[in-house]
Amino acid sequence: MRVTQSMLSNNLLRNLTSSSGQMNKYMDQLYTGKKITKPSDDPMIAMKGVSYRSELARIEQFERNSSEANSWLDNTDASIDQANHAMQRLRELAVKASNGTNSKDEYQSIVQEAKQLKEHLVEIANTNVNGKYIFNGTNSDTAPVTTNENGDITADFADDDVLIEVSNGITVKANINGSTVFGENGGLFKAVDNFINRLDSEEDIEKSIGELDTSIESIVDSRAEIGARMNRLELVENRLADQKIVTTKTLSDNEDVDFAEAITNLITQESLHRAALSAGSRIIQPSLVDFLR
Repeated sequence: MRVTQSMLSNNLLRNLTSSSGQMNKYMDQLYTGKKITKPSDDPMIAMKGVSYRSELARIEQFERNSSEANSWLDNTDASIDQANHAMQRLRELAVKASNGTNSKDEYQSIVQEAKQLKEHLVEIANTNVNGKYIFNGTNSDTAPVTTNENGDITADFADDDVLIEVSNGITVKANINGSTVFGENGGLFKAVDNFINRLDSEEDIEKSIGELDTSIESIVDSRAEIGARMNRLELVENRLADQKIVTTKTLSDNEDVDFAEAITNLITQESLHRAALSAGSRIIQPSLVDFLR
């Protein structure tokens, strides 16, 4: 087969175009920091990148969910702690009032403080965080405890669980039932009312110590339950953080360019391109036009 001048020229042009394309590829990698700029560059890398990004998005959603669960648990723990302090103070007052050596004025002083602590406990039971009553289950838009004009308390705690998914297939109960903390139908408030009534009559005050102790035990047990859930949630958060690090690294290994390798490839390709240009200038023979200048 006869090799013509046009064949040499066409082959040279095709090879130079390919070489320029390779140089452009390596320059794009250095500019963007990515191995590919469009899916067609490497469909496998692109497909894996979509999968890794989906996994990262899922992990980040779980992190947001765990943050929401933490908000519930932290506020619940703080509220239960306040309730415990109030009940401990009521018990101190009950012990003080039961010794029989108090004057009428001292009894009245204890009554006034007990009433203030009762109101404080109602406020705790109606703790509202971000527009949600945390002790009323999924019925979080309604206050669970109401007080009428006579000071009588009605407690209606919803028993629904607020479940938040914090990992694949793992849910955490973010709330604690108000009846667990404040007793069925507000038994804690009844114990406080009984104490106040006994103070007014100055009789059988020592009975209130046992009733208050029962309510305090429920509060302590509730706080222990919250603490256990918080510990579990912390473990889940640590695992999510580890998964995020691993997935991010995998995504980087899949897509991010090795700058040292890219620079080396660019320099090598540039040298090859220059060599091709030099060789081409020698291969292409002079034509008649060159002699007619």
